[in-house]
Amino acid sequence: MADAASIRARPIRIAIAGNPNSGKTTVFNALTGLRQKVANYPGVTVEKREARLAGTDITLLDLPGTYSLSARSPDEQIARDIIQGRVEGVARPDGILVVIDASNLERNLYLATQILDFGAPVVIACNMMDVALARGMHVDCDKLAAELHTHVIPLVASAGEGIESLRGALAHLECRCDRARPWALSSHFEDAVQRVAGVIRPTHVLPDHAVRAGALLWLMDFLSAEAGGRASAERFLKRLPLQAADLIQAMASDLAAHEPDAASAAIEARYTWITQIAQRVVTDTPGRRAATRTDRIDRILTHRVFGLVIFAAVMFVLFLSIFSWAEPLMSLLESAQKGLAGAVKARMADGPLRSLITDGMLAGVGAVVGFFPQICILFFCLAVLEDTGYMARAAFLMDRLMSRVGLHGKSFIPLLSSYACAIPGILATRTIENRRDRFTTILVAPLMSCSARLPVYLIIIGAIFGDRSLLKAAVMFGLYALGTVTALAMALVFKKTLFAGPRPPFIMELPPYHMPRPWALVRTMWDRSKLFLTNAGTTIFAVCIVIWAMSYFPRLSEADASAEAKTRLVRLDPAHDADAREVILAAERLRHSYIGRLGHLIEPAIKPLGFDWRLGIGILSSFLAREVFVGAMGITFAVGDPDLHADALRLQLATATWPDGHRVLTPIAGISLLVFYVLACQCVSTLAVVRKETGSWRWSAFMFTYMTVLAYACSLGVYQIGWRWLG
Repeated sequence: MADAASIRARPIRIAIAGNPNSGKTTVFNALTGLRQKVANYPGVTVEKREARLAGTDITLLDLPGTYSLSARSPDEQIARDIIQGRVEGVARPDGILVVIDASNLERNLYLATQILDFGAPVVIACNMMDVALARGMHVDCDKLAAELHTHVIPLVASAGEGIESLRGALAHLECRCDRARPWALSSHFEDAVQRVAGVIRPTHVLPDHAVRAGALLWLMDFLSAEAGGRASAERFLKRLPLQAADLIQAMASDLAAHEPDAASAAIEARYTWITQIAQRVVTDTPGRRAATRTDRIDRILTHRVFGLVIFAAVMFVLFLSIFSWAEPLMSLLESAQKGLAGAVKARMADGPLRSLITDGMLAGVGAVVGFFPQICILFFCLAVLEDTGYMARAAFLMDRLMSRVGLHGKSFIPLLSSYACAIPGILATRTIENRRDRFTTILVAPLMSCSARLPVYLIIIGAIFGDRSLLKAAVMFGLYALGTVTALAMALVFKKTLFAGPRPPFIMELPPYHMPRPWALVRTMWDRSKLFLTNAGTTIFAVCIVIWAMSYFPRLSEADASAEAKTRLVRLDPAHDADAREVILAAERLRHSYIGRLGHLIEPAIKPLGFDWRLGIGILSSFLAREVFVGAMGITFAVGDPDLHADALRLQLATATWPDGHRVLTPIAGISLLVFYVLACQCVSTLAVVRKETGSWRWSAFMFTYMTVLAYACSLGVYQIGWRWLG
């Protein structure tokens, strides 16, 4: 950390750290007035938020919430690395604002004292003083400041109390002098810390006390990783310089020989010191701890019966908002896209440039912004649930059910959201701290039948079952049930294999309820939603252009059309059948395009599933979006716009035949196709978002591969068994 003179000579950067649910974000918003820049840290999907402290040139950086500097999740790793100045492209902060929850003082002081060990200029914001008082606790912030040798400012951030005092303290940062750690380790542990500090000191510009604090953290992290298994220890060592890794291994082995539980002993020693501080600065008011407003509300919202009923109602509203409330705006955007495309077609001559603009660029933009209303509504709802404190109760209520398939209680909302669309569902996994649980949820979310599959289900079910309403309803229910059961089964498989490991204990803090600020909710929604446009949206747009090119080229002329198509064209009246003529030519051109040729190429592979090359074109076209299958079939079977000629398309699908005269879409083949669409990953937008959220195309490729293999195997089994059984 820099000294006081150098800090004042240049713009100051202050990081804001704190436990989850300590009110850190509320403090950040109050200090900055919501004028924030939001992005992601380099190479990871962790959100980065920074802004200017109102009325100053001080930059505030809001770190992810963490309970300690012993990082176990990507969020915690980022917070720790920034404090230590180890994040590329992010300058080491000149000071730290630590936000603590006054009503949970001892737990919050663990992180605060770890940060103080590094000797940085620190200001502590003792937030939620009103909650502490409601629980019969009076925290003497002056005494706490004297104990910790730093500024401690009492706050009620949700009401704006103490913000001006905090702003003044941040504007006058003071460096702390180097002093010995006020609590002691065993002699063996202290010796190990000194030896590791000696090795890493030449590679750091930090002061000696900060190097010692870093050495202690590294030793404790390695001991914890080693306790979690060899793989965890090896992953930890890869982050260290070679000489430090070798020494830490040696020191850890020596510590284990003398103190088998050295890491726990160090944690207990720090907590013993913190407890002594808390006893001196906190005064309890007898008889006032039992009846807080939060406790009274929780008696209902976490009740074994009423809590589940209320939770079901909340989830219904969330599901309805994503599925239905976004529909008018999505329809408006779709109409605007079609209107703009129509205007371009009316003013440009037919050709590749016009098609690129209308069917490539505008369709690509539509594929991106079409999801935006759903994503905005989802993030707004999540912000409401988080800011009111209900999100933690939802995870608590659902953890028992989700744990049966190895998932966290917080996985429920992303999976539920995926019924509307997998993209907002995957983005909602950001609330899951554990990487194994988060990645498992991401990988199974697309198996939930999204709204984009619905047009495909309707057209195929209508083609194979006609007007039998009860049977069609039963099949539709079965498709949604198949996707849900498969998602839960695959989650269990992944947690037993790919993401195997001890299930982290479910320790869920239930923060106090409070009313969120509407403008803060809107700002949070916008900041998170626009990242989708700027990051995943560019990938989706690029792939849409590629798929357009495959569908457009090579361009077939009317003279090169098939004999059957020419015969149909000759029968048309040029003066009155211009639209029908265009439909026939569009079908011919799609068949001879690169994607059409690819459909013919894959026919031998999909024929065992009951599909011919025409259905193959529909499957390939679905990578743009699943609902594109319907439009592709409308072109392939030359019926025109499927929205206007749905009955004609269903009839063409029902009567389509193989060259030998047998029907293509028999009931068994139709069910096989439906199963394929339930299980296959055919949405490039989803793959792009998975890449963004996991930070690697490797996970997108894995998702596509496993879902395609699963869909193919199940569809093959359905068709081959059904065909042989029914003859």
